[in-house]
Amino acid sequence: MPKKNVVIAQSGGPSSAINASIAGAISRAMAAKEIGKVYGAVNGMQGFLDRKIINISDQIKSSDDLDTLIHTPAHALGSSRYKIPKGEEGDAVFERIATILKEYDIGYFLYNGGNDSMDTVCRVANYFKKHGEDIVAVGIPKTIDNDLAETDHTPGFGSAARYVAASIAEVYLDTIVYPLPAVTVTEVMGRNAGWLTAASVLARDTGVPAPHLIYLPELPFDPDDFVARASALIKKEGQIVVAVSEGIKYADGSYLADTGAAEDMFGHKTLGGVATILEALLKEKSGIPNLKSRAIMFSTLQRAAAHYASETDLKESFECGWRAVEAAIKGQSGIMITIQRESNEPYLIRYAEGALDHIANAERTVPLEWISDGGTNVSQEMVDYLRPLVRGESSETIVGGLPRFFRFDWTKLVKPGE
Repeated sequence: MPKKNVVIAQSGGPSSAINASIAGAISRAMAAKEIGKVYGAVNGMQGFLDRKIINISDQIKSSDDLDTLIHTPAHALGSSRYKIPKGEEGDAVFERIATILKEYDIGYFLYNGGNDSMDTVCRVANYFKKHGEDIVAVGIPKTIDNDLAETDHTPGFGSAARYVAASIAEVYLDTIVYPLPAVTVTEVMGRNAGWLTAASVLARDTGVPAPHLIYLPELPFDPDDFVARASALIKKEGQIVVAVSEGIKYADGSYLADTGAAEDMFGHKTLGGVATILEALLKEKSGIPNLKSRAIMFSTLQRAAAHYASETDLKESFECGWRAVEAAIKGQSGIMITIQRESNEPYLIRYAEGALDHIANAERTVPLEWISDGGTNVSQEMVDYLRPLVRGESSETIVGGLPRFFRFDWTKLVKPGE
């Protein structure tokens, strides 16, 4: 049976673990007798359509390169938020995709990303199936939001959760140094799913009482109740830390931090600044004299902090990439690698394949029964779920006191047959 080439692409928001997934995929693909060349598409689907394709096989020189790639944050192959149009325009794009794949003799299409990325690979796989194309399309999961369906958790989440929890503890210790009433409001990523903000609860495992209040987007936010609760806590404790999802909403469903900017190609509103809004609200309405208030946005730090990545997360991310190639070789098109948990303690998981038709355009939010204290805290079930995901130390390569990262040369584009 003649060998077919494979192409790997990434899209959506970066994480500190996504490159571990492509390292797993590259490692398995380069060892597979069924696969010839290992290609990478620069800047996701948009780059693929523009034939921005590099030969990964030529750029990975050693196992050290792969290990460095595992510990490199963000997208080593770049990203995009390109959405394939519907209707006739979309059909033309799918035909173009099929043409490019044939030009490069690619039989395996691997796409690494979150919700929108899984929608893309699902549509690609369905097109190939409908038109009888002998091309396999497989999804590799990634999102710090942890909101993909059919999987217990997603690569990238554990590392971001670890960073958030540790940072909340550190922020609290900074907040209490002066004998003044103080509040620090920390803003965590999460548009409609509050998993990452919920992970702030693990800060308490370090011995601090923070966060004192946790607000997730799954329940409506009441500003008056927030002011009352936070003010009472400040008067009692002196200094408090609040963790809040960027996507918290009023009872009418509108976002507190809606910037009014246009939506992206996938219909997502631009959010940002909810911590500033709440910090100012307390300053104005708490009635506490000399209140010291501060708003902190973790922003891209929570998804780029490779120095604080979870070893568990990196190992599972690598394994998801490896297993995606295994599934592709077996012809399992239209699926995404999933992680299924069997127990918390000891932490045991198994890997499986989920149908992308059931995963694409589905959003997995925090179970309401895991949200407690009137929407200001999370349950012990959440704590038990989170703890295994943040364990283990990253073993990145340090040179001169700083981490060494891996970079593909995006300028070395290849033509078909090269």
